[in-house]
Amino acid sequence: MLNQVADGVWVRQSEWVWSNAIVVRGESGLILVDPGIDGSDLNQLADDVDRLGIPVVAGFSTHPHWDHLLWHSRFGDVPRYATPAGAQAAREARERAQKMAAQSASGIPLELIGLLTPLPADRGPVPGEIVEHPAHAIGHAAVLLADRGVLLAGDMLSDVLIPLLDPRRPDQVGAYETALERLGEAARHVDVLVPGHGAIAEGPEVAARLAADHAYIDALRRGEEPVDARLDQDWLSGPHQSNLEQARHRSE
Repeated sequence: MLNQVADGVWVRQSEWVWSNAIVVRGESGLILVDPGIDGSDLNQLADDVDRLGIPVVAGFSTHPHWDHLLWHSRFGDVPRYATPAGAQAAREARERAQKMAAQSASGIPLELIGLLTPLPADRGPVPGEIVEHPAHAIGHAAVLLADRGVLLAGDMLSDVLIPLLDPRRPDQVGAYETALERLGEAARHVDVLVPGHGAIAEGPEVAARLAADHAYIDALRRGEEPVDARLDQDWLSGPHQSNLEQARHRSE
């Protein structure tokens, strides 16, 4: 079921690592941001979109990890955008992403994974401001909808996942610091934060998410073992643990 979090912004959450598929109303129609996760989720999202009665005109992928590269034929044959770096990375990793998707979820149209186009300079039908940064994945981007007070953060600022660094790229701690600075500036204009995974943050919780990730990265910079409250919550153990392990390794 779609949950409206602001004017023209809806979110549908999957049980798989609490993944958030986002629907945004633009001037010409709907933009689907990171739709997923398995075939059942995609079909139910398509049902939800049909009930809105507004056509889908584009998709947007916040970054090139397989669970953010999904699509379904029911959404239509429309452009699916990412940052230029993200689109290139998705093309290069498409076969690998298809294999990972086949291993992790069921009923996904594998042939539609990762078919992305670089977002044009004028952003085409995608509303808001693209906040690109070098953390977590190549070409990662948040979407700032300042006029609606919403920040779509991709795989950043989650309440269920610790900051995940890319060990294949240099100075990810520094990259994460830069990303948090950019996201912090964007967050000054919003009171709703939608992460790729986890609960939606509102009001003071937005600043709390930023503070938690700053503290985690600061500890890494000092060479200390980070302490993070997210790792101490009882509901992150037991049956949820397998989902979290999948999340931590989904980009490997």
